[in-house]
Parts: sequence; structure tokens; C-alpha cells
Amino acid sequence: MATETRDRRRLTAALLGPAAAPEPDRAPAHVVRGTLTDISPHMLGLAAPEGERRFILTPRTTFWHGGDRAAHELRPGQDVLLRCVPGAELVVERVWADLARITGVITAVDGDTLRVDAGHDRGPAVAVIPYRASGRMRVRHPRLEPGYLFDAVGVRDGGTVHALVPTTTQPPYPVVEAPRRPPVHRGSMRVTGTASWYDPAPGGAHADPSGTLMGVAYPALDRTGDCGPACDRATPCAPLPLLSLGATVHLVNECARIAAVLPVVACGAAVSHFCDRCTACGSPERGRVAQLTLAAFVALGGQPEAGCCTATLTAGAP
Repeated sequence: MATETRDRRRLTAALLGPAAAPEPDRAPAHVVRGTLTDISPHMLGLAAPEGERRFILTPRTTFWHGGDRAAHELRPGQDVLLRCVPGAELVVERVWADLARITGVITAVDGDTLRVDAGHDRGPAVAVIPYRASGRMRVRHPRLEPGYLFDAVGVRDGGTVHALVPTTTQPPYPVVEAPRRPPVHRGSMRVTGTASWYDPAPGGAHADPSGTLMGVAYPALDRTGDCGPACDRATPCAPLPLLSLGATVHLVNECARIAAVLPVVACGAAVSHFCDRCTACGSPERGRVAQLTLAAFVALGGQPEAGCCTATLTAGAP
């Protein structure tokens, strides 16, 4: 896929000029992922794909494992994502442990357990809603039934995600009864809306370099081409330009005012069904413009436990 993506970008640049396919930014040094090996009040050890590494913890370092935690509550063997201080890449700003997310359409419910279709290229996922999270989950998801949208952040335990934090408010009607969306004008290559995230290496990234992959899954790929024969995308709520795998986009996190050039690395058909609004930064725009990889979302200043940020996406050069 990486070779095909580079070839497509070079062909686009040759046909339309360099501005149509700028080189994507490299993975930032201050975002690191791996398996926790040891932790003390001042140091953290990590087994990453590139080898064993050690990082410095300070009184300002914060920790998340289903909620804010103390350093001593983390355990060796957990999948952890670090955001370090830019320019001081050994000093940890925040740690997320066993972070996970489930986004898609509910297909089955058994008590507090949900099966969710995460998209044609990702397969089913299983979410368990603990009792302590059920109240706020119902506020954002008024109908936890088959056919309804679901999106929550939590912690992974084996093949199951304990869904703890609902991301945005979902409608009280099933996907098949969503109001028909009028045709959108696709003349603009610049659109503002919600950017969410997904994990291209669910379950851990000790030996999987895609755990720190920088890119986006895009919800408006060509239905008969890059989306594939099993494409399940809907007409996106946001007026997105049609793109292909290997294209590059300039994306700005409007909350943190951090930008990056990112390649389109996967299909985001599942999020084309969402016509929600991210309350961060007070944006009135509805619709999801991209699903960033987890590393890209964190590198652009996003808080993954919040689930989204308001973003402006520009196809090609800004």
C-alpha cells in the first residue's frame, strides 16, 4: 500500500503539478507508541517497533486509562501512546494506556454488549458499556439498538472495548431512516467540519509500525474504485471533494491551530453516515471531513478521549 500510495502521488504531481500532490509530513518525533515495560515516578520504559526506549516523567505529565490516572496505576504490558514536549522529545506531556475506539452501526445488542459494523474494510467490533458509563452513553446515544449509529472511546481488554466516553450526540432514528441529503456542491477543495480518529493498529503496536502511521481515512472515495466493490459509504453530510487513495490533504486542527499535510491511506466509508457536530471550538459545521489515524490526531494537538476536533481540510496544497 505504501508503494502504491507513493506512485499515485508522483503520477498526480506529474499530471497536475507539485501543488496538487505535496509530500506528506513525516511522523513527528514527539508522538511515540509501544508496550509499557516499566514505570517509576520519574521514568517510563517502552518497547517500541524501533527498540527499547526510555522517557522522562515530570510533575506535569498526565496519564489516561479510561479517565485521569496516576503513574502508579499503569502496568507493564499495556499498549501506551505518548505525546512528548515538541523540541524535548524525551520529556512526556501525556500518556494514554490501552486507548480504543468503536465507530459504526450497531448490528446486535445483548445486555450491555454491542456488536458494531465498523465499515466494509474493518469488520465487526465488540463494545461493552460498563454500568458506570451507561448514563452518559444514553444521553449521547438515545437508542442503543441494531441499525443505530454508535461512536465511543474507551479502553481495550483483549478483543473487547469497554466503551466509556460517548464522542458526539447521535440521532434517535436508524441509519436507514436518515433524512435524504440533498446533492452537495463539490466545487470547493476546502471544507470545515469534524475530524475524528481511528486506530490502524488496534490492540497494540509493539511490532506494528502502523501504530504511528500519519494519514487519514477519507469518507468520499470513488465508490466504484478505491472504495471497492463492497463500498458502504453514504452521501457525506459535508461537501467533500472526491479523492483517491494516495492523494494528500492539508488539515488544520482549528482548536489547537496545528496543521499537517497527510496522505489518504484508507477508506472512511463508515463515518460518511455521521452528520454530527463536534462541540470543540464552537463550530456550527456538521459532517465528518476525515478520520485521522490515532498518531496524526495526537500530533495535531487532538485529545483522543474527546473523540473529535474541528478541522479544515484542503485537498492538495493549502
